Amino acid sequence: MITFQDIQQNQIEEVVSMMQDFYAIDNYPIDSKLSKQLFETFIANSNLGKAWLIFKDEDVIGYVILTFIFSFEYKGILAFLDELYIKKEYQGKGFGKQAVQFIQKESSQLNVKMLYLEVEEHNEKAQKLYLAHDFEIHNRKILKHKL
Repeated sequence: MITFQDIQQNQIEEVVSMMQDFYAIDNYPIDSKLSKQLFETFIANSNLGKAWLIFKDEDVIGYVILTFIFSFEYKGILAFLDELYIKKEYQGKGFGKQAVQFIQKESSQLNVKMLYLEVEEHNEKAQKLYLAHDFEIHNRKILKHKL
């Protein structure tokens, strides 16, 4: 059994350390100093979303971040499962499944109308996890424009 606790200011350093491990999986760049600043902004403004540390007993085993968007098409708040990370030594033990179920429940309680996420093409384990929890492959393409 795992538990989830809102991430506090004094835990940002620990989360960013895990982010570095998470981003390293796909060789994504990360600026730790900027990530810490972003987390401070994020935690200070509840309209941006929510973030939790994931605990097994007293041990931190990961984190999850949910960000909010407003959509007229979907008639309200959308959420983006921005990051879900379980430390390597805890993967494959059902904790990801519990985290997805937690996010689905929390999203429902927050009156979220649609939950989105991205997953890397090569990450078949994550795809199976999400598909097993009623996520569907979206028939639209996500485009981006960096400002």
